[in-house]
Amino acid sequence: MSPGMKPNINQDMNDILLIITNLPDVASAEKLARQLVDARAAACVNQLAPCISTYRWQGNIETATEVPLLIKTTQAAYPRLEKLIRDAHPYELPEIIAIPVTAGLPAYLDWVSSETITPKE
Repeated sequence: MSPGMKPNINQDMNDILLIITNLPDVASAEKLARQLVDARAAACVNQLAPCISTYRWQGNIETATEVPLLIKTTQAAYPRLEKLIRDAHPYELPEIIAIPVTAGLPAYLDWVSSETITPKE
């Protein structure tokens, strides 16, 4: 870490979250990513390379190719983000995992916070 670049530890005022979800294909991943950023429910969405997921579903072991998304948002924007994912996601039970961000570059965390504020907030 460069001098003067201290991590922002426990930034209570922003409450940044990293959300993980998987989509069945590139097209649906791109569409959801754009929708989340357009709605200001996410500041940034990283679409990763397709991966193979193995899981138990309705009593059977399944294997599927999925496209992971890493979504940066805030606690305040999370309810909107979850609703958008649930409404747009093609899976009956979408993976939505929220991981609290406990440290990060202060300027980046501030940017995530500012990008997820809707004009009426």
